[in-house]
Amino acid sequence: MSFNIGLSGLFAANKALDVTGNNIANVATTGFKSSRAEFADQYAQSIRGTTGTTTTGSGVTTAAVSQQFTQGNLTTGTGRDLDLAINGNGFFMVSNNGDKLYTRAGAFHTDPSGMIIDNSGNNLQGYNVDGNGNVNTGQLSNLRIDSSNLPPNPTGTISITSNLNSSEAVPTTSPFDPTDPKSYNTPLHTDLYDTQGNKHSLDQYFVKTGTNTWSMYTLVDGRSASDPTSTTPDKTDLTFKSDGTLDTTKLATAGNMTVNPDGTFTLNNWVPATQVGTATPPVFAENGAAAKTGGIKIDMLATTQNNSTAGVASKTQDGYATGQLTSLSIDQGGNLFASYTNGPGRIIGQVALTNFANVQGLAPAGGTMWRESFTSGTPVTGAPTTGTLGTVTSQALEDSNVDLTAELVNLIKAQSNYQANAKTISTQSTVMQTTIQMT
Repeated sequence: MSFNIGLSGLFAANKALDVTGNNIANVATTGFKSSRAEFADQYAQSIRGTTGTTTTGSGVTTAAVSQQFTQGNLTTGTGRDLDLAINGNGFFMVSNNGDKLYTRAGAFHTDPSGMIIDNSGNNLQGYNVDGNGNVNTGQLSNLRIDSSNLPPNPTGTISITSNLNSSEAVPTTSPFDPTDPKSYNTPLHTDLYDTQGNKHSLDQYFVKTGTNTWSMYTLVDGRSASDPTSTTPDKTDLTFKSDGTLDTTKLATAGNMTVNPDGTFTLNNWVPATQVGTATPPVFAENGAAAKTGGIKIDMLATTQNNSTAGVASKTQDGYATGQLTSLSIDQGGNLFASYTNGPGRIIGQVALTNFANVQGLAPAGGTMWRESFTSGTPVTGAPTTGTLGTVTSQALEDSNVDLTAELVNLIKAQSNYQANAKTISTQSTVMQTTIQMT
């Protein structure tokens, strides 16, 4: 029996050496989780299923080799936007032709078709966006970075916050002439775009006509909105209250500019044009593009008339020209934000994370990956920062959680255990030889 006890000790020490050696070998493996050999003693059972009080035991057995899913240090500043690290709970989900695998190693890149993959070609799973640019969190799919040009978007809404100086005098030059600064008080120019992404200028000229009353003359590229050959502007009368705010009940306009029930304006019938030739004065003709269907809504409800410098406080419009992808950034929520040459950026997808009730029950699949098992429980997948899921850090990778100093100590202990168990076998052999010689 003593030979078997010593032999079981040798097996256990050898297993400990294997586990420690594997940990040391993967000390530089991204996302690697160290393992620990766990042992249990053995006792022979009697016929009635009990062990005697004087039983010495029959050796040791390997109860489990458990992985330690503690957080590894994050190496930041890798310079690659698709190097991702998880800070907290969760795993990246990747798909190998439908086979779902889970990993903490976040070294991803794109293939020629823009799919986000790991070094083994597995597709990173997440949420793509729908036709309206909204993240579809109800359906997991292969994440893809669309590097094609962002198509142009015609201007449909303009919002302007500005002030007109109430202390200014009524211009002495009349009638209004956009080429004569003495015929108006304040000019305002706003970029807008047609359906082909061509940029145009919405020109608004404000002329004070009396106490709390102004006239706004509107042109596009210095031309009439509906007739590129005409310089006749659309005129809108504005009235302000005693507190300096716009009186939406006294707005009056005609022609291409209409007043909406909420006090905003709509510029109708705009015909995009371009200059033809180099004649002076310039000649304009239709450029083949169109305006936003339904016209351009102009929100000037925040316009004020106070005794302060005239000017624009803020101005936005929703149109843009054709754009090319210039950069990609990923926030802590896993949102993939693409920036384009035409200015606007947009979310093009979101990385998903998955967690398990019992991560110790995950089955190793190699390549620093794991599979779901019966003991791991059902995977719970969602957006980062939701529930118990951690956050995502871009341009970072999670280091192995191996403590090299501790592993070297374990190596010495395993070696000593091996030598000690070998000594028990040697001693038992000596005792056996002595017994044989006595007979």
